Amino acid sequence: MIQFKRLDHILVTIPPGTTQQARTFYALTLGLTEIPGGHPHGAIWFDMADIQLHLREEEGGNFSSRHPAFEVINLEAARQELEQKAVQITYSSEIDGRQRFFIRDPFGNRIEFLEYN
Repeated sequence: MIQFKRLDHILVTIPPGTTQQARTFYALTLGLTEIPGGHPHGAIWFDMADIQLHLREEEGGNFSSRHPAFEVINLEAARQELEQKAVQITYSSEIDGRQRFFIRDPFGNRIEFLEYN
C-alpha cells in the first residue's frame, strides 16, 4: 500500500502563448512566489504554502471541472481580496465541516479555495 504524505504539486495546463499572462495572474493576483529555473517543457512553477503549482502550455484545454483545491487560513479574507481584483467567485454544493468557493483563472481552469470549520 502506498502511504501518501502530502500533496507535492499540481500541474495546470494553459493555452499556447499565454505563459506571461499566467505569470501575471498567479504572481500578482494570487500573490504566489515564482520558483526560478529552466523547468521541463517550459513550465513555470510557484510556491504555494507547502506545495508547488506548475503551469505548462499545452494544446487543447476545455472548461472542465478538474481543479486543485487549496486550503486557506481565512476564506473570507481570500474571497474579499479576489473580488477586489475583479475575480468572479462561484459556489458549489456544501460539504460538512468546511466552507469553500471556486474561481477560474484567465484560461478557464477551475480552482477551489476552502477552509475547515
